Amino acid sequence: MNLSELTLDREGLAAAIACEDAAFDAALREKAYRVKVDTVGPEVYLRGLIEISNNCVKNCLYCGIRRDIRCPRYELSEEEVLAAAHVAAQRRFGSVVIQGGERTDAAFIRKITRLLKAIKAIDTGDDPPLGVTLSLGEQPREVYEEWFDAGAHRYLLRIESSNPDLYRKIHPSDHSYDRRLRALYDLKEIGYQTGTGAMIGMPFQTAEDMADDLLFYKSFDAPMIGMGPYNPHPETPLTLTGAPFPSAERRFALGLKMIALLRLLVPDINIAAATALEVLDPRGREKGILSGANVIMPNITPEEQMVKYNLYDRKTLMRDSAITERIVVGYGRWGDSKHFRKKNFY
Repeated sequence: MNLSELTLDREGLAAAIACEDAAFDAALREKAYRVKVDTVGPEVYLRGLIEISNNCVKNCLYCGIRRDIRCPRYELSEEEVLAAAHVAAQRRFGSVVIQGGERTDAAFIRKITRLLKAIKAIDTGDDPPLGVTLSLGEQPREVYEEWFDAGAHRYLLRIESSNPDLYRKIHPSDHSYDRRLRALYDLKEIGYQTGTGAMIGMPFQTAEDMADDLLFYKSFDAPMIGMGPYNPHPETPLTLTGAPFPSAERRFALGLKMIALLRLLVPDINIAAATALEVLDPRGREKGILSGANVIMPNITPEEQMVKYNLYDRKTLMRDSAITERIVVGYGRWGDSKHFRKKNFY
C-alpha cells in the first residue's frame, strides 16, 4: 500500500490498519507528525498521573484490577494525592490526572470533591492553577456535575470498543454499552473536555473494528483521545480464554498507526502517547509523539503504590525522566485541545 492511496473513510482506514508494510507505516507516521506540528504545534503537554486507588467495583474481563482479581489493594490518602499534585506544580506540568478504579460510594465521591478544591488552590506561581483531568469511570450525572463545579474540566472515559458486540465480549453481563455511551454524553453536556479511547489489538478485534473506533472518535467530536495497545494480564478471564491476539511487535505497530491515522482524521485534537506503548518498547511514548501524539502522562504516584496499579502484565514505572529532554514541552500550560477551544470560542 502506498500513502497516496490512503483514504480516511472506513474502507481506507481498515486497509491501512491491516497493512503490514513497514515503509508505509513509516511514511504514515512521518506525515502525521508533520500534520501535528503544523496544526497544534510542536509542544507536548504533561499531565502528572496520580493513580489514586486500585479498588474497583467493576469486573471488566481484561483488567488487572477488576473486582474479583486477587491483588494487593490500596487507596492514597488525601495528603498523598495533594503531595503528588504539589510535585506536578513544582515541575510545571500544568495539569494532573486523577485516575483510579471505579467507585460510586458517597465517601469516595466526597473525597474527590475535596481534593479538586484543594488542588485548584495550590500556588503555581505565575502559571495558571493546575488543570485537572479525572478518569474515574461511570458515575451518575449529578456526580459529574459536582466534580465539574469543584474544578475538574477534563474527563477521560474510554469506550474500549465502539462495536457493541465486541464491548459485550470483553465485559461481564452487568456492564452496559448504552450506559457507557450515556455517561460520555452526560460529560459532554455538562461541559467537560470529554476524552475517550479503545484498546488496540485485543482478542476478537478486526481491522474494521479499529477503523470504526477512529470514526467513532470523530463522530463523537471528542477533543482528546487516550488509546493504547492491548497488553494482556495473565490472570484475567479474557487472557484465560486463550483467544488469539496479535504479537507484541504487531500491537505496538498498530498503536503507533492508530495515533497517526487519528491525527490525519482529526488534526486538531489532543492525542496521548499511552504508557501501554512503553510496555512494548522502551521508547514507546517518544515514538508515539513522533507518530502524532502531543500528550504524555508522567506517573507521580508514590512508587510503593504505583506498582500495585497493575492494569496489565509488565506495567512499568513511567516517569518524565529523560523523555522530557528529547521533546518540546509546553511547561506551565493546561494544553487544552485546540479542537475544544475552537468549539468554545477561547
